[in-house]
Amino acid sequence: MPAPNVHEERRNRLRARLGNGLALFLGGEEDEGTPSFRQDSTFLYFTGVDRPGFSLLMDLDEGSATLYGDEPPFESIAWSGPLPGIGELASRAGIGNAAPGARLADDLQRAMALGRTIRFLPPRCPQHRLRLFLLFGCHPDHQLLAASVDLVQAIAEQRALKSPEEIEEIERAVDLSVDMHMAAMRMARPGLREAEIAARVAEVALASGGGLACPLVATVRGEFLHDRPRDLVLENGRMFLLAAGAETPGHYAGHLSSAFPVNRTFSARQKEVYQVVLAALQAAAAALRPGAWFQEAHLAACRALAEGLRALGLMKGGAEDAVSAGALALFFPHGLGHMLGMDVHDMGDAGEPGAARAGMPGSALAGPLPQRLVREMQPGFVFALEPGLYFMPGLMDRWRAEQRHAAFIDYPRLEPYRNFGGIRLGENHLLTEHGARRLGKFLPRIPGEIEVVRGNS
Repeated sequence: MPAPNVHEERRNRLRARLGNGLALFLGGEEDEGTPSFRQDSTFLYFTGVDRPGFSLLMDLDEGSATLYGDEPPFESIAWSGPLPGIGELASRAGIGNAAPGARLADDLQRAMALGRTIRFLPPRCPQHRLRLFLLFGCHPDHQLLAASVDLVQAIAEQRALKSPEEIEEIERAVDLSVDMHMAAMRMARPGLREAEIAARVAEVALASGGGLACPLVATVRGEFLHDRPRDLVLENGRMFLLAAGAETPGHYAGHLSSAFPVNRTFSARQKEVYQVVLAALQAAAAALRPGAWFQEAHLAACRALAEGLRALGLMKGGAEDAVSAGALALFFPHGLGHMLGMDVHDMGDAGEPGAARAGMPGSALAGPLPQRLVREMQPGFVFALEPGLYFMPGLMDRWRAEQRHAAFIDYPRLEPYRNFGGIRLGENHLLTEHGARRLGKFLPRIPGEIEVVRGNS
């Protein structure tokens, strides 16, 4: 756990930006229907308290904070061993006041009676929706509109800029994620089931004392973006796709994607498609620079993919025109990537400012393909980049029947790729004042390097 002054300094920065009123943060609740507890990342960021059933109320006018929660019942020692009380947890986080959980409602009612501004975040789970209803009488259907936009924006801007300590922790997660991918590369061979490889990858993460940062994608059906591990058998001639990342005990995430042949060597076709995706990854990384919009990196990857597909004879016409028309979406139907931190999609539903507020023209923002992350890049941001190419027979058939983008897609030449699968390559990059730095230790990317690893498996 970081030193108390870390969380206190984070709260002070938030207080300086918001100025007045109160800010309420609800911690995670324990759900007996789930196998493990994961604390709300924003609550963890400002308190470091990694236990269920706590809340934080910041008084921005007084410059004080109160941690609300109940003392662990004596019986809990049989389940969890001795646990620190609420006073000790508050002290560890540099929070000056601690109070029973039941007092939160009374304190909020007094503040509302005085007409004070009370800010809260959009609820992210059913338990938070229920608590907001009980605390404020705000119906769940209205809570998104009632949530505090300025609080969301302030937290998003603050959490986006990673401190040196956070970067060190993220890099630790990326290093562990590399180990997970290396384990899969060494293990995969014809006859194994997808689930066997997924189990080995998860073992690497769990053995570190941390866990998985997100559900695993470990499959020979890489054309489906979020295909989960199942009992398909690895067969000769297929590509295997792994999207996996580790979460450290401090709850920072890494997130990498890799693809390699089930056989020990790439076929000519596999190598050609792989190198197109690798070129797109390199183009995207080269476009990361302070002051540029993340959309520029997205478009750089799109252009590289379209140019590579045209070189393979699968697309025709100008690559720039094909990208602008949206024809690339048959092969690349998602955005380039996202921010990375305490969550794999760090602040994915709250931390990505829109064009109107940030000042980017809407037409430039929209772009030809979906792109969730739309913001100007600053030193201290951490990104996951993950371009890919996917050959989905059902989508190919529908587009061909409709002759969609026939001016840019050579459908007859596409037919031999029906059972190719998919390739996605993902890396994590830190933006610095001088450009981008790839995080983590070495992970083979060049086909020859991968074949060396596969040959030694």
